[in-house]
Amino acid sequence: MFAVVDIAGQQFKVAENTKYYVPRIAADQDSTVTFDNILLLSDGKNTKVGAPKVEGAKVTAKVLEHLKDDKVVVFKKKRRKSYKLKRGHRQHLTRIEITKIG
Repeated sequence: MFAVVDIAGQQFKVAENTKYYVPRIAADQDSTVTFDNILLLSDGKNTKVGAPKVEGAKVTAKVLEHLKDDKVVVFKKKRRKSYKLKRGHRQHLTRIEITKIG
């Protein structure tokens, strides 16, 4: 069984008992989060496609930890103009485990 879930504007194909990194969720560590914006739900035989979402479907997940992603370095340079600019960015992520799809 799997589902396509919209989490913070991004779509994830999720299955039960799997772990995912998603954009930061405002929830405490070791708490339970319910997502109700399910775009597609499939159990192997039957598939329900939402317009825009599947009614009555929910995905429950447990928040495992909050962390930061690897650093992305943005370096700009214009030759012979004495212009160099170096910036870095680390995205805030949340690691979740999908416990139930239904």
